[in-house]
Amino acid sequence: MKAVMRRFERDNDYWRIRDFLREVFLINGRRELSWQAYRFDYWRWHGILNMKDGTLETDVFIWETPDGGMAAVLNREAPGSAFLQVHPEFRSAELEDEMIGVAEDHLSIPPSERRPALRIWTNAEDGLRQDVLKKRGYVIWDRPDSKEYARWRPLDGPIPEVPVAEGYTVRALGGDDDIPARAFVSWRAFHPDESPEDYRGWEWYPNVQRAPLYRRDLDLVAVAPGGEFATFSTIWFDDVTRTGAFEPVGTAPEHQRRGLARAVLYEGLRRLRWIGATRAYVGSYTPGAHGAYEAAGFDRYELLEPWMKAV
Repeated sequence: MKAVMRRFERDNDYWRIRDFLREVFLINGRRELSWQAYRFDYWRWHGILNMKDGTLETDVFIWETPDGGMAAVLNREAPGSAFLQVHPEFRSAELEDEMIGVAEDHLSIPPSERRPALRIWTNAEDGLRQDVLKKRGYVIWDRPDSKEYARWRPLDGPIPEVPVAEGYTVRALGGDDDIPARAFVSWRAFHPDESPEDYRGWEWYPNVQRAPLYRRDLDLVAVAPGGEFATFSTIWFDDVTRTGAFEPVGTAPEHQRRGLARAVLYEGLRRLRWIGATRAYVGSYTPGAHGAYEAAGFDRYELLEPWMKAV
């Protein structure tokens, strides 16, 4: 049964894709061989609305079967990054080759010294896709911190009680009065070398809170003795797959090396288990993050590699 490609057309496609991602994720034994629904949500509500990272209508492509079923989805995330979400029943070299061709035609960007024209993200154990990529002239984009470790851990074992650094407390986000502080600590964590004068405000954060899986009781922060937020993590719980994902996680530079991220992680794990999750996920790219998450029990992972067109 051959699937036919079309573009994202209407809002109902968004909800169908979320259901499709959940189905594929469960069929694959909850291995991250495709995106989870929360990541598609996060791209739409934060990547697109806040980061201006593409649009659903121009950067999402759907392969449908004659009976209206969904066989595969192709989407971007960051500029020049393409992700293939494929139902195991329809996986073939022919379909993967067609999807990569569509990505080349519609998701490429002008290349530079820092970034290739297109990156196709591929599981390190996915021989089928790697063979297709090699035939099309791709090689692994092997640069420092370029690979994603999609980490996970079960929630049936003990979760340690770790002391919080003196004077700090860990809690969930409160009312709307907390939003400016939550947005600012995120900016500090991911822009440590920039001046506070470059800060553009907190008005983007309510878009994150509009995502379907957002829960304020799982939006955790560590509060410093002076009242400012020091560490944060938003946790996405999917009751259909009974999984939770930490995305993002960060600490403002002036509050690092106090064990705050670990304390927030463990509090999040306890909350996830309490509401019925049986597995938790987090991604890492750098040696420091690898070590921190392994120490918190996230020692199992899928290795995702970006393949780029050979020059």
